[in-house]
Amino acid sequence: MSSPKAQLEKLPRSVQVLLALGAVALAAFPLVPSDSADFYLQMLSQMMILAIFAMSLDLLQGVSGLVSLGHAAYFGLAGYALAFLTPADAPISLWWALPVSALGAGLAALVIGFFVVRTHGIYFIMVTMAFAQMVFFLFFDNKELGGSDGLYVNFRPDATLFGWAGIDLENKTTFYYFTLAMLVAVYAFLRRLLFSPFGRVLAGIRVNEHRMRAVGYGTFGYKLAAFTLAGTLAGVAGFLWAAQTGFVNPDLMGFHMSAHAIMMVILGGMGNFAGAIVGAFAFEYVMHFFKDLTKHWQLLMGSFIVLVVVFAPRGLLGLSEKFQRRGGGNNDE
Repeated sequence: MSSPKAQLEKLPRSVQVLLALGAVALAAFPLVPSDSADFYLQMLSQMMILAIFAMSLDLLQGVSGLVSLGHAAYFGLAGYALAFLTPADAPISLWWALPVSALGAGLAALVIGFFVVRTHGIYFIMVTMAFAQMVFFLFFDNKELGGSDGLYVNFRPDATLFGWAGIDLENKTTFYYFTLAMLVAVYAFLRRLLFSPFGRVLAGIRVNEHRMRAVGYGTFGYKLAAFTLAGTLAGVAGFLWAAQTGFVNPDLMGFHMSAHAIMMVILGGMGNFAGAIVGAFAFEYVMHFFKDLTKHWQLLMGSFIVLVVVFAPRGLLGLSEKFQRRGGGNNDE
């Protein structure tokens, strides 16, 4: 479980400015001429998709205090939903494929969460992983569902709306901006949710669930709602991943993908959603850097995560706040 000390809900002004500059930089990036523009557009699009995935987990881990080792199941399910829904010879409409895929992942989260949320602590962690492994092997061992080879998505969804075809997702730049818009929309929604009465109850459950029950809150319903919403948002990320890569396989539901998301959330800083975005970009950048540096990149990556946990337990955003307080002479921890 995440402790109250690990949270950084209110972002310092300097961090807010840096995040705004980062958003402007992402919006302006496709306008900069480059010989490797397509490669970087694809890489940044994947980072933004993973940032949405990390934010969905942060709703559970950072806000509600529920650590899930099976969150990737909903990410992969939505990707498979797009693969099954897309015909072999034509694209499918974005405007109903995205909601259906995300809500399908949310429905799976609702069913699984009905059983999982009844557990606590280490039992919650293990049961989430157990359900995710069941979903993983359901697809891995079933040839009709693609088996271990996975499935191809032959066309990106068609975004034509009322005859207007101004959004062509087959265009890499257009898909990049669509993903950026989804990232901003999910972040704005979750930040609003964080300071809503629902979000305040989830934060109270994280700090002391027994006390919340004592004052009359039905914590089971709130946790189940958070679990379902987190699964739905993970489904949005999984849908975008499948649309961008054109391929899905059971690895998207595997334990390593869930662990990937946990490390992104921890790296950036839990409980504010901006940390999940920063963690996703930082994790992917550092991982690519280490991969180019040596074939033993896993050792370097593991050491990097350990150092962050030891010296920056509140993540990179928490570390920036710490430096700001020292610079201002304010140490009221």
